[in-house]
Amino acid sequence: MGEGSLVFPAGEYVRRTRALQAEMAARGNDALMLTSQADIFYVTGFLTRFWESPARPWFVVVPSRGAPIAVIPSIGQDLMARCWISDIRTWDAPDPFDDGVGLLSEVLKEVVPATGCIGIPMGLETSLRMPLGDYARVAERIAPRRIADATEVIHRVREVKSGAEIDRIRDICAIADAAFDKVPDIVRDGPALDRVFRQFQMALLAAGADWVSYTAGGAGQGGYGDVISPAAAAPLRAGDILMLDTGAVRDGYFCDFDRNFSIGTPSDDARRAHDVLFKATEAALAQLRPGMRACDAHRILSGAIAAEGAIPGGGRLGHGLGVTLTEWPSFTTKDLTVLREGMVLTLEPAVVLAPGRIMVHEENIVLREDGPELLSRRASAELPVIEL
Repeated sequence: MGEGSLVFPAGEYVRRTRALQAEMAARGNDALMLTSQADIFYVTGFLTRFWESPARPWFVVVPSRGAPIAVIPSIGQDLMARCWISDIRTWDAPDPFDDGVGLLSEVLKEVVPATGCIGIPMGLETSLRMPLGDYARVAERIAPRRIADATEVIHRVREVKSGAEIDRIRDICAIADAAFDKVPDIVRDGPALDRVFRQFQMALLAAGADWVSYTAGGAGQGGYGDVISPAAAAPLRAGDILMLDTGAVRDGYFCDFDRNFSIGTPSDDARRAHDVLFKATEAALAQLRPGMRACDAHRILSGAIAAEGAIPGGGRLGHGLGVTLTEWPSFTTKDLTVLREGMVLTLEPAVVLAPGRIMVHEENIVLREDGPELLSRRASAELPVIEL
């Protein structure tokens, strides 16, 4: 085992690997094949923005016993060697004739018996980051070994965060809190929405974020129409509600929460909507406990909104958080995932004010034995006002 590591001491990654191996054994997997940025980072600590390039595939194989094996392009060897991984197999990529297929196939045949099973995540919130044709060639080369869905292996291990992970998420939440504090000054310095978005991202970086993978939001009279559109160049006006939402990153871990601001005196509807969102979040903070299911969190949030005579927003009302901006579970009526102590989650109630006009609020929490602990600083009970 390599003595070096990135982000965390090697022991953290050993613990994760053993937890994955225990889940693999329970489900009859002899090895786990990982291809996505989040899964490979989770197991190895291999942290790089080079994933933005689609030119090269990356693989990590977790055998039933022992340390993972990295099967990666040679350009990543030096960085991977600074992680805790010591068994690193490389090829010169991109190779249009054999882009890691042969090397990966040999590793899988080496660690998995001919009658064995290889787990690959195939379900919700997973992806296969390799060409589909190459996947078919690997499957053919390793036959008669079987390939099975290992989504549950990944989900059950990654969804409960260690203390070290929670500390990293708390750190990036504090960075985002500091950037949100700058928003009133940012708006007053130049109220065009696209400029506010850019300046807010700069504030996140200045406060200590490594990068800002996600910035979204909206603005409109008394509310906004959606929360995913690019920012327009239109100036903010009195009566607008401005919402900013960020997925900033520190040491590979995300925050994901938003804040609402009123430009000038808010309308009664906007003020009431903010109050309803605050109360719904308070209800979830008071009631959510380990052992409940994701659908129970949706019930608590939507029920609290309806109890105030408001209309809950459609879709999910929160989700998991960690090495990706959003993780399982989703707070919907259909998600039966059991909530466990140590899960990092978002509470994201939404209110429909009128057709095409909504307000959304979001906080980040870790679920403890006695209920949620806030990781983001709690939003103000009153809608903040920015005077231009």
